[in-house]
Amino acid sequence: MNFTITRQNLQKGLAAVSATIPGKTTLPVLSNILFEADADGIRMSATDLDVGVRIRVPADVKEAGSLTAPGKKIQEIARELPDQPVQLNSRGDQVEIRCGKSHFKLNGLPADDFPELPQVGFEGGWTAEGRDLLSLIRHTSFAVSTEESRPVLNGVLWELRDGEMRMVATNGHRLARMRIPAGPSMQTTTQLIVPPDALQQVQRLFAEDAEVSVARDGNQLGFSSGGTEVYTRLIEGTYPNYEQVIPKDNDKHAFVNRKALESAVKRVAAVASDQTHRIRMEFSQDRMVFNVLTPDLGEAHDEIEVGYDGDPISIGFNANYLLEVLRYVGTDEVKMSFKAPERAATVEPMGGEDDQVPDYLCLVMPLRLAD
Repeated sequence: MNFTITRQNLQKGLAAVSATIPGKTTLPVLSNILFEADADGIRMSATDLDVGVRIRVPADVKEAGSLTAPGKKIQEIARELPDQPVQLNSRGDQVEIRCGKSHFKLNGLPADDFPELPQVGFEGGWTAEGRDLLSLIRHTSFAVSTEESRPVLNGVLWELRDGEMRMVATNGHRLARMRIPAGPSMQTTTQLIVPPDALQQVQRLFAEDAEVSVARDGNQLGFSSGGTEVYTRLIEGTYPNYEQVIPKDNDKHAFVNRKALESAVKRVAAVASDQTHRIRMEFSQDRMVFNVLTPDLGEAHDEIEVGYDGDPISIGFNANYLLEVLRYVGTDEVKMSFKAPERAATVEPMGGEDDQVPDYLCLVMPLRLAD
């Protein structure tokens, strides 16, 4: 293997794949990046066995070949190289790097030791607009569970059905669901449970104006756009029927300025318990009252104006969950809907008549209030 590449292209490729390199691994080759040189340029690949990333970058290839090199070390070196062409060539299991007067030799491992990334046929898949895909990921993936007791909740449910795309995530205490219309290539019905780590790579590597090809092969899912590919193993299992937990009969509605609500929640949450983060919210005619009482810390009281004309209600929430939901709603005004203190509340974006408001809903389970 022998090729010359610009420092910018080398850094671009390394930055794309290096985020997939595991911090600790018992398999040494996973700490390496696979370099493959052919007539079309260079392919760089990295994987942690769950998520893999591959990118093709231009280079002047003098001799085709492949080798793996230590990922973090080669990235550290590339970051500090002068702005001159970089020559990489392999000698046995070593890779030599030359740039200007800089010269390095790094011990690598044979390419045959590197795990093979999935062979997903994108011709039989579907396409998604980058802005749609990234918006779905951004608005839902924060809500996945981090507990290992229910593995399906550790992923984001991605549904293609009835000419629309949906993503849903929940940890049992809060839920986020977003729906957008799908293009003509989406005439399929399928459910995928995608690990959030893979979706983070999609979010990081693909642009909003990109067209992303997506394809599934058995338990593997692939994303491809502009020479960059992301592969992931899907989470197996049946996702719970989330429609059953989204309340359809919440008849008490509060319309409130999102920033005012966020600020008030942050203020009173400073005095909330570190274990429960519980705050009490009382809704009555055109106002929302906040109260927090933590015996070993103190108490807090605050209130803001809201649009509310239902029967008074007192309800408790985990402040952290509520703040997280508000951060992703996006609009200046939000609608909060309730039925009873022990029933799930929903938060939805609100806009003016001419505003395009996303089809987005978040659910937050209440906390029991002490009498």
